[in-house]
Amino acid sequence: MTTVTSSLSEDQQKKLLSLLGHVRLHLLYKASVHGFAALAFHNRCDLQGPTVIVAYNDAGFVFGAYTSQDYKQSGNDVHDEGAFLYSISSGGNNPLKVAGIPGQCAFTDGATGPNYGALLFLDANSANIQSNPGNNFIFQAAEMHGQDLALNEFEVYRVEGLGDLLAKPWRKIQWTAERKEELKKAILSYCPDIKTVQQARVLMVGPVGAGKSTFFNSINSVFRGNMTCQAIAGTAGKSVTTQFRTYTIKAGKGGGAVPLVLCDTMGLEENADTGVNIDDLVNIFKGHIKDRYQLNPYTSLQVDSPGFQQHATLNDVIHCLVYVVDTCKVSLLSQKMLDKLTTIRKQANTMGIPQLLLMTKVDEACALVAQDLKNVYRSVYLQRKARELSESFGIPLSCVLLVKSYSEELELNEDVNILLLTAVEQMLNYSDSFFENQVVDQVGIDQLDLDGLYPSISDRTY
Repeated sequence: MTTVTSSLSEDQQKKLLSLLGHVRLHLLYKASVHGFAALAFHNRCDLQGPTVIVAYNDAGFVFGAYTSQDYKQSGNDVHDEGAFLYSISSGGNNPLKVAGIPGQCAFTDGATGPNYGALLFLDANSANIQSNPGNNFIFQAAEMHGQDLALNEFEVYRVEGLGDLLAKPWRKIQWTAERKEELKKAILSYCPDIKTVQQARVLMVGPVGAGKSTFFNSINSVFRGNMTCQAIAGTAGKSVTTQFRTYTIKAGKGGGAVPLVLCDTMGLEENADTGVNIDDLVNIFKGHIKDRYQLNPYTSLQVDSPGFQQHATLNDVIHCLVYVVDTCKVSLLSQKMLDKLTTIRKQANTMGIPQLLLMTKVDEACALVAQDLKNVYRSVYLQRKARELSESFGIPLSCVLLVKSYSEELELNEDVNILLLTAVEQMLNYSDSFFENQVVDQVGIDQLDLDGLYPSISDRTY
């Protein structure tokens, strides 16, 4: 997935924030990536609450507009006393802020680019603006944009207040040392319902950079009691993981195995010939791909290939599928990526594999959570993102879990551990749902009830 980053310099961002107050900015739309078109703007910026436009030109001006109101394409004139235009010039110390003319609307809420009267952005679906000082706002063109009407970049950010907390959390979490120990004990004592299966097998799938490997390392660290990095993790634009890996977790150094195998794959990417191949994912679901198989985005493993595991058992198949999504990039998931995830979900549904969704990096997505992780289920923003993902993926909100993994810390943190262990507990609960749907015959031979979907498993023995 293409990494979308802000074009604001540190100095420009500080000046812009000085106009907006105690808020944080979340990038919704970047025209060089998503297109200089009104439709692209509305697809990503409608119904987002307070937003600020940031336009860039070759004259060195960064300028735009703020509104506290939603874009809805209603066709109406929208009044907003808090709206303003602004400009930050390369040579100026203080940004220019222009309030609206009293009694006049802030912008016309149409299907065009954002139209503030005095400034019309994305004019005619292009990287240009119209400048009409005196319409709704009064300014000198030379001070606003240096009379350069061509844009080299155009961004829109959601403006998030730092006081947006629910009165009560929408999901109850016990933040105590006793609860952490309860979770660890429950996980370590877990035993699948089918006697021939010793460990739940959970596959993590998600876009490049979502944090799959980092999540495993964090879980491993919790049970080891110190920071670990068994799975290779990184921040590159391409997938760091290139093999199919199965990771066993040890309860302390030299301790016994936790009854959970976390499986990791190459990250998903938008294009068909990049990232993990969906056919390979299906083979992984069915237990046909062995640990350390080198994944190839261009072609999937064939039945007659040397690395293909012909006879898979219930110990080899996937018992629970977990989607992993970077919370900071929920709004930037492309339709191609969502379509690919939908295809994977349909395949998993057909095979009866229970599914969860992990929202990672919650502390990076919400400043209130960064200040205190206990705010994770009180954050209005995170609740909205969880609902958005629930709708996009077509899974119940109860299947969406919020986590923070260890990324820069050198010591374990109890609150982080509780969120991580809560996620593992749910993975085991959902794996139980998979086992309960299997048929066990009278002589104790475990038999999947999906023989048509797992054709190579129909004659297996245990």
